[in-house]
Amino acid sequence: MSGSSLLFSSTIDQLTSTLPEPLRKPRVGIVCGSGLSTLADSLRDVVKVPYDDLEGFGNSTVEGHKSALAFGLIGPGEGIPVVAMLGRFHTYEGHKLSTVVYPIRVLAKLGVKNLLVTNASGGLNPKLAVGTIVVVQDHLALPNLTGYLNPLFGPLLSPEYPRFLPLSDAYSVRLRRLAFLAANELQLPDDALAEGVYAWVSGPTYETPAEGRFLRSIGADVVGMSTVPEAVAAREEGMEVMVLSLVTNPVIIPATYRSIKEEVKAELAGKPLDQAPLETVSHDEVLVVGKQKAEVMKNLVAKIIETIPRD
Repeated sequence: MSGSSLLFSSTIDQLTSTLPEPLRKPRVGIVCGSGLSTLADSLRDVVKVPYDDLEGFGNSTVEGHKSALAFGLIGPGEGIPVVAMLGRFHTYEGHKLSTVVYPIRVLAKLGVKNLLVTNASGGLNPKLAVGTIVVVQDHLALPNLTGYLNPLFGPLLSPEYPRFLPLSDAYSVRLRRLAFLAANELQLPDDALAEGVYAWVSGPTYETPAEGRFLRSIGADVVGMSTVPEAVAAREEGMEVMVLSLVTNPVIIPATYRSIKEEVKAELAGKPLDQAPLETVSHDEVLVVGKQKAEVMKNLVAKIIETIPRD
């Protein structure tokens, strides 16, 4: 048995010895993005397992993320066994990609077949208002395409995995349909949900105007610093994946740049120009919008899970 297999086996054994029987084989996994850990409030009979207690797990160091797996039941009757990651890992924290996706592979080995990933994102498409939930239909991953930040680099973890993983079907049509059906059942307004393309960037810097303009021009609607590694690993593990991306701020893309040359010329001519202060983005506003939309996200995710066919 390889070292990675031994590690997974150890983690699974730890969880099995901790969890009661009804929670040992979750059917659905949830990854909670920045400020969205309250998604776990939908669960009942919850058992939380800190990442510190699990071999192979890192620790989330970003504000708005916790560091625990929450196991519980969702829905009426006997309920659907679910596991939620209260906090994820990012490469910008210094985690290796193998650590970033390790929990996803653990969820697969526990029996999870459907993975619902949430994140906070910046809006590139001007039609997407802050607070819109984007059901991701595709992704654009510059780190995957141009550098060594693809989670599938290296030897295959199992001979059962494909060497070349197709991603044209990365985001489950079946689950995306359930998202819009759930929104209808919850009577959410039509503009509460949209569809779009998610761009993954490494972070931790927010985009410059030129970078934002570039990402918009090549087809991205929202941008963030997570999600794609987890989605790619989940697809390699055979899971169906859906991503709900909450637009928490607009990416700052001014129509024109301030001309310091013109400002100086006007100042020297005794006719100084009035200039609006430069706009910036902060993680605080990301968390504020996450908190504002937490209830909507929680209800939407719960309704989606309740409608996933049991087979």
